[in-house]
Amino acid sequence: MQLNQLLVEQFNILPEDLSRAESYQSRFGGRLDQILVNMGSLPDDQVPILYSKYLALPLLDIAEWQEQKTISIESKVLTFLLEKQWIPLAKVDNNWTFACRFPLELSVNEWLSQQNITATILLADESDIQALSSKFDQQQSTVDHEEFTGDEEERLRELATEAPTVNLLNSLISRALRQGASDMHLEPYKGRYRARFRVDGVLHEAEILAPRMQLPIVTRLKILSGMDIAEKRRPQDGKIEMKIANQELDIRVSALPLNDGESMVLRFLRKDNVQYDMSVLGLSNDIETMIREDIKTTAGVVLLTGPTGSGKTTTLYTFLNALNNDDVKIITLEDPVEYQLPGINQVQVNSDIGFDFSAGLRSIVRQDPDIIMLGEIRDKETAQIALQSALTGHLVFSTVHTNDAASAYTRLLDLGVEEFLLNAALVSIVAQRLARKICSECAEPHPDAEKIIEKYQLKTLADKFSLPEISLMHGVGCDNCSHSGYKGRMAVTEYLRCDEEIKAMPKDSDFIPKAKKHNANMQRRTLLEDGLYKAILGLTTVDEVVRVAG
Repeated sequence: MQLNQLLVEQFNILPEDLSRAESYQSRFGGRLDQILVNMGSLPDDQVPILYSKYLALPLLDIAEWQEQKTISIESKVLTFLLEKQWIPLAKVDNNWTFACRFPLELSVNEWLSQQNITATILLADESDIQALSSKFDQQQSTVDHEEFTGDEEERLRELATEAPTVNLLNSLISRALRQGASDMHLEPYKGRYRARFRVDGVLHEAEILAPRMQLPIVTRLKILSGMDIAEKRRPQDGKIEMKIANQELDIRVSALPLNDGESMVLRFLRKDNVQYDMSVLGLSNDIETMIREDIKTTAGVVLLTGPTGSGKTTTLYTFLNALNNDDVKIITLEDPVEYQLPGINQVQVNSDIGFDFSAGLRSIVRQDPDIIMLGEIRDKETAQIALQSALTGHLVFSTVHTNDAASAYTRLLDLGVEEFLLNAALVSIVAQRLARKICSECAEPHPDAEKIIEKYQLKTLADKFSLPEISLMHGVGCDNCSHSGYKGRMAVTEYLRCDEEIKAMPKDSDFIPKAKKHNANMQRRTLLEDGLYKAILGLTTVDEVVRVAG
């Protein structure tokens, strides 16, 4: 099968993308696969699989070779092979084993022929190539520990645009996206450079990179995100827009100087895959019904509370999406605007020019909105304007950072908001956490179900909330969930409606326990109870609930 036919039929390359790549190749040269990678049409980590199918060559099993000692090779030959990304793994007389990305490298094949060497070729992706080549670091000390002289910035730019750097970064991003990561962390670690992915809220180690790759990777990220590559002493922020595997992607990049290098964090914002649907949130039916009633009111404030990364903004977007139609004007004030919502006016604050939340909110209310979404209430002025806007006929959504629903009252009082304003404006408060869902592909009954039921008194909870049976499950681990046992996340919530009894309670030091008791009397669950409720239904595990809400 021809390479171009293979690309279309088995790697889902669009014919028009292939045609553009072939046209570029005929004019400027280069490898077809690499041109498609640079176009964002072919994931970088699919290149070894492509050549494996095209040339019927085996793929490298990195675990088999990672711990083996490096073989002794003349320095000049080693430098030549590593530059071409052919990693010598073993040799017996004239029979050598190599790991490489591109098996058709002409100069290497000519050298093999001249030396009468028989090569066994294993195809590897960029991160595996870097991991194996780093084992030769001591032999390559003159190359790997190069001291920059002269124009350092120009040399940094050269390193950042060399193929190993470009391919490694593309490979890491492709792997992160394939695993469903929300963030990628690159940081110095024990003299090397570590890559970790945050998948469903939990960090997993993905790769340990060679020390010599730290500077090129950091520099490339700074160039792509518009940062100053010469600045290594202060934090910087930037943004990358790119296309990978036909997927439009925004990446927020943060650089933080450390003692032994720089930590880079990439936040992936997928433009195409975001769903703002109540059913996707995973709210319990009773809580969803009450929230739907609240967001249909014409005026008032609905607050979401929880720590950073608990899904508050996504939930607010979902509420807005449910209300979004031609009859209403919706304006949001955010820092930053992460996702574009069609039909909604989204405004980004800019503190550098004095356009903060309070200034932005004052401007928004003059725009005659029906619904206002405020990213966060951080100070007294913002809180007062938001609450007063609710009293003048606006429906306002916002967030505050508290551990539970009732604490939102004390947080706002601490900011200096008057108690009468809270009583008049607040409609409801929802505290939220995100718990990982059990992978549907490998879910099975939990082997220690009886012990867990007894330990957490789940029978009492099941009776309290009229659940007929307890179905504790867990994920065994499979390819679908990267052997974690979890896939995706859902909301665990505590709902507090600001009804007449809550309004009548004095907002003093006894308010929080009284509000919790009132909620319990109304058969509403705490965060922990809602999580255990979902564990009883077999949606998540008790361990996960305790981790996020215990």
